[in-house]
Parts: sequence; structure tokens; C-alpha cells
Amino acid sequence: MLLLAVDTATPAVTVALHDGESVLAESNQVDARRHGELLLPSVDAVLAEAGVKLEAVTGVVVGVGPGPYTGLRVGLVTASTFAAVLGVPVHGLCTLDGLAYAAGAAGIEGPFTVATDARRKEVYWARYEDPRTRVGEPAVDRPADIAERVAGLPAVGQGARLYPEVFPDARDPEHQSAAALAALAAERLAAGADFLPPTPLYLRRPDAQVPKNYKVVTPQ
Repeated sequence: MLLLAVDTATPAVTVALHDGESVLAESNQVDARRHGELLLPSVDAVLAEAGVKLEAVTGVVVGVGPGPYTGLRVGLVTASTFAAVLGVPVHGLCTLDGLAYAAGAAGIEGPFTVATDARRKEVYWARYEDPRTRVGEPAVDRPADIAERVAGLPAVGQGARLYPEVFPDARDPEHQSAAALAALAAERLAAGADFLPPTPLYLRRPDAQVPKNYKVVTPQ
């Protein structure tokens, strides 16, 4: 097994290579505006560090979000393209699940909350009983609207750092890690568990939309 994992659903552009037992190499850069610019060089760097060729990859893992429209699509399109070219499966995982798994590696047992920045003064979030068990589906809300539902719980993710009045017990990790995502995928593959399709989990409509009732200026 040789898994290439990527996630661009958050400001982190993160890539990792996992052999089914441990992480061979990883790259993590935080830049919310340069996903498309940073991702492929990061893949090249990870493969070079591990000393393997792309053709050796047996599966691709990708975080499907939730996340902002443009950044999220960069990782999904790249992962699907690699999988198609290599003729290997692509395994989708919820980005919040990757953060929860990383929280477990950092010593958080649960219950706890994962919250990432959704912009518009909102967070993408979910509650977890433990690092592998999510309670319900991910959601997007204003922090104040979920304050009672997350009260008393530690929280991880950048969203928790941005709203300390709602998440006073914010802990590491702050950003997504493809290494954790790959380790979770390897564990799920070994258990024969299902994966999500490599399609974006937006939870809301994109900011850019075609205006309604716009005036036609081309000749009829």
C-alpha cells in the first residue's frame, strides 16, 4: 500500500505519503490564497523526500471538505486526475474527520468539537465522541448560534481559535494534516470501511453566482 493524501479544504495546503503503517513524507503550508500554486510542487517534494515515483502510488486520499469553493476544488480535481492517470482508486474523507483523528494523536480522547473557518463569520463544525466517531453530519453556522451545543467541550481547528468566546478551550491541531488523513484512510482500508466519493462538500452555495435578470446586450 502506498497512499498519496492531499487536502486543500482549509487554508492549509497539505500533502502526505503513507505506506499503510507510517507516514513516509509530508508537506504542510498555510496560505489560503495559493492552493493552486502550492499543491503540485508539494506533491513533487513529498515524493522526492520519500524517494518514490508517482507511478508507485496505489491509492489517492483526498479531503472533501467542508470548505470554501475554490480552494476545495483544487485538491479534489488534482486527486481525481492523479487517480485517473494512475488507474488507482481515490478515497474521499471528511476534512473534519482528519482533524479529529489528528486531535486524537495529540492526546484528545473526547468528546470534543472540530471547527474550521467558513468565512462570513461562520464555522464549519462537527461534534465527536472520540477521534474516530463523529456525531451527526458536518454543518455551517455562526459560532454564537451553536454556543450551547458546544459548551464545555475542547475544540480543535482554526475556527475554534477565531472565536474564543464560544470555544474557550481551543487546542491543537489548528490546521489540517494530510498525514493524519492518510493514517485514517489506511486504518479504514484495513477495516474494509467505506469512503466518500471525491466530490466537494460545500454545505452552502458559492459566493460567485450568475446575476438574476441581467440585461442581454448581444444581438438577437
